[in-house]
Amino acid sequence: RMSSHRSGFLPPFEHFDTDALHVGQEPEQWKCMALVPMISLSTTFKQPAPAQHVGFEYSRSGNPTRNCLEKVVAALDGAKHSLAFASGLAATVTITHLLKTGDGIVCFSDVYGGTNRYFRQIATELGLQISFVDCETLSSLETAIKPNTKLVWIESPSNPLMKVSDIAACAKIVHKHEGVILVVDNTFMSAYFQRPLALGADMCMYSATKYMNGHSDVVMGLVSMNREDLYERMKFLQNALGAVPSPFDCYLCNRGLKTLSLRMKQHFKSGLMAARFLEANPRVEKVLFPGLPSHPQYELLKRQCSGCSGMISFYIKGGLENSKIFLQSLKIFALAESLGGYESLAEHPALMTHASVLAEDREALGISDTLIRLSVGLENEEDLIADLDQALKAAVRNSFHFKKSPGLIYADFSIRNARLALENYSTERGHLAIN
Repeated sequence: RMSSHRSGFLPPFEHFDTDALHVGQEPEQWKCMALVPMISLSTTFKQPAPAQHVGFEYSRSGNPTRNCLEKVVAALDGAKHSLAFASGLAATVTITHLLKTGDGIVCFSDVYGGTNRYFRQIATELGLQISFVDCETLSSLETAIKPNTKLVWIESPSNPLMKVSDIAACAKIVHKHEGVILVVDNTFMSAYFQRPLALGADMCMYSATKYMNGHSDVVMGLVSMNREDLYERMKFLQNALGAVPSPFDCYLCNRGLKTLSLRMKQHFKSGLMAARFLEANPRVEKVLFPGLPSHPQYELLKRQCSGCSGMISFYIKGGLENSKIFLQSLKIFALAESLGGYESLAEHPALMTHASVLAEDREALGISDTLIRLSVGLENEEDLIADLDQALKAAVRNSFHFKKSPGLIYADFSIRNARLALENYSTERGHLAIN
């Protein structure tokens, strides 16, 4: 299972598509034998005798439609248990309720702005002690863990700088300390490309709003785990805090998972094409895409993932005004927050998703005025490249000679040659074994 296939990445997880289609969806659970799980809108369930329910009693505590979703997510994560929440941040808040006043959290510094805001501005007010550390240096993690540390929080790849953490190595360090929980935010990779629990994490969480649902019409969080003690505590908190998703949202996310593998393969393919295009573009200073050989953690990514999503960050040449012109010139990429939907999105982290991060922290991390984040969607690749091309030309009007980049064979930005570049690169490296 853990040996790599010809792309250099891990092979696809066994039975993923079959599990996505069938686990938790058994018609036998419904009297009518429906193949598609029912949307159970009832808030309460009849009991045959006092305190003797037959599986469900109140919809906050448990719901048949949510139960279907939680079963299939657990299967896709290679987990025993999964729980659904009203949002990704609701999942984050619930996880931190495992801790008590005075406990410490070590969080990698490059994380989603909402996670940073919650830890820095709210969790600290509740008496939790937060330390932000460099996610690229294992020694910094070792040093940051103190006697009161109870939780270590990782994103891999990170948002928005696409840093890849060695999850197995982090788990080894964390688990040398009794009672410390390792949580991995797997939002950027989805269950299809990465399984943090198999790498040693205690909990795998998602903003399911993103790739897991994949259609930009659901706000939801998911948490998977194998440990029975963590599941029992999280299940209690799910009910006690009450941040649960609606049955209809559970139905939509469940449906979205049916096409997760197909969507992620295309996101990877289109993301790689866009990243190669940007890397060779003289109007671009630097591209951050873990699926590129030029990425510093490319080999690590291949060891722990079966592919890469469509998330790209890059630095445009110029300044803030160039960034704004680029974003406002896009025609297919929508200028909007969020990611992981079928549609392509572009945003400015410093002004949008990470505006709540302290300015000095943003600067230290590299979240500058010229950093742009893309979520490459499912549109035709040629149309996406053409859109990036025209927006870059509008934003940075200087005349440039094209940069040379390994595997690229084109000398201009024509769509035909961009396609040839991708095909040439893929053939040489066997990189896209995702037909």
